[in-house]
Amino acid sequence: MKEPEWIEKTLAALRADDLERALRTSPGVGGVIEHGGRRILNFASNDYLDLARHPEVRAAAQQALQEYGAGAGASRLVTGNLPLHEELEAALAQHKRRPTSLLFGSGYLANAGIVTACVGRGDTVFADRLVHASLIDAILLSRATLRRFRHNDAAHLRECLSKHRGGGRLLVVTESVFSMDGDLAPLREIVACAQEKQAMMLIDEAHASGVFGPGGAGRVVEENLQDEIHFCMGTLSKAYGSYGGFVACSPKMRKFLINRARSLIYTTALPPPVVGAVLGALRVLQSDPERGARLLHRAEQFRDRLRGVGLNVLNSASQIIPILVGENRKALDLAERLRRDDIVAVAIRPPTVPAGTARIRFSLTAAHDESDLDRAFEHLVRASRELGLL
Repeated sequence: MKEPEWIEKTLAALRADDLERALRTSPGVGGVIEHGGRRILNFASNDYLDLARHPEVRAAAQQALQEYGAGAGASRLVTGNLPLHEELEAALAQHKRRPTSLLFGSGYLANAGIVTACVGRGDTVFADRLVHASLIDAILLSRATLRRFRHNDAAHLRECLSKHRGGGRLLVVTESVFSMDGDLAPLREIVACAQEKQAMMLIDEAHASGVFGPGGAGRVVEENLQDEIHFCMGTLSKAYGSYGGFVACSPKMRKFLINRARSLIYTTALPPPVVGAVLGALRVLQSDPERGARLLHRAEQFRDRLRGVGLNVLNSASQIIPILVGENRKALDLAERLRRDDIVAVAIRPPTVPAGTARIRFSLTAAHDESDLDRAFEHLVRASRELGLL
C-alpha cells in the first residue's frame, strides 16, 4: 500500500523546524530511576509526590486487583460501576471539600466531558490563552464560541466579558497551576469576573492537586473558593501516582454530567487496580499532609539558585520550573547534553508552547533530594554556558 505523499512532506517540514517528535523508552518510573548501576534523575515525570511506587499505593492496587480483577468490564452506566469507584469519589470529594465528585477515564476525558456537556452552539467559553490542549480541544468539540483572554490577566477577562453581547451560556476556563510555565493563576480575581457575568467557572487543577493547599487539596481550597466555582477538575496521573481524571462539583452537576458527558457515558470505567492505587495515595497524604509543602519549598530554593546565575525561569511559582531557551535546536541540544549526564529534562517546543519560547522543563518531585538538585544545577549551568545561554 502506497502512503499518501503529504505524510512524508509533513514529517520533513517538522524535521526542518526541529519539531519532529519520537518515542523514547524510559528504563523506569518516577523522579529517580536506578538502572544499570546508574542513578538517573528524571525531571520529566509528573509523579510529583513520588507515590507511583510507594509501598502503600502498590499494596492498595494489588488488593483491588485480587478482589475485582484487572478491568471494570463495562462503562459506569452499564455494569462497570463498582463499589471501589464510589469509594474513591467519596474520598476525592472530601479531599476537595466538595459534596461529590465524578471519575473519568483521564484528565483529557474529564475536560472533554465537562465542557461538551455544558456548552454548545450559541454559547461562549472564555479561556486563558495558555490553557491545556485538552481544554481547547473540548471547546472546539463543543462548537461553542471560543474567546481567549491574555494569560493570567483578570482585567482582560473582565473586558472580554463586558463586551459580550450574545446570548447563551457563558463558561470561564483556567488552570490553577500552568503546566508549561509553572506559574499560578489569580484565581480570586478570575472567579470574581465570572461571577459578575453569572458565568460558569471551570478550574483545571491537574498540576495543583496533591501538591498545593491543606493536605494537597489544591489551590482552589487554598484560596477557599471551593463553594464559588462549578467545576474543580483534577487528574489522578500526576501527584496521586496513578491514572484517571475527576471533577469535584455539586450533586446536581454530578447528576447532569452522568446524563450528558459523552466521555463518561461511552467509556469503560477505570480499572480496579488504578482506583485502588489512588485510594492508597490519598491515605498516604492523610498520614503525611505536608508532603506537597516540602516539595514546593525545595522547588523554591532550586528556582532561586537558577535565577541567581541568570537563567530565565519565567514566572514559575510551583514544582514546575521552565528554563527558557528560545530556539528549538538549542533546547534540544541542552536536553541532550543533560541526558548524557543521566539527567532527563525534556525540551518543550511549539505547538505545546508559543513559537520562540522553546524551553527545558524541570518537574521536581519528592524523590529528588538536595544532592540530586545540586547535581542537576551543576550540570545545567555547565551545559547552558557551553551553549551560550549564560
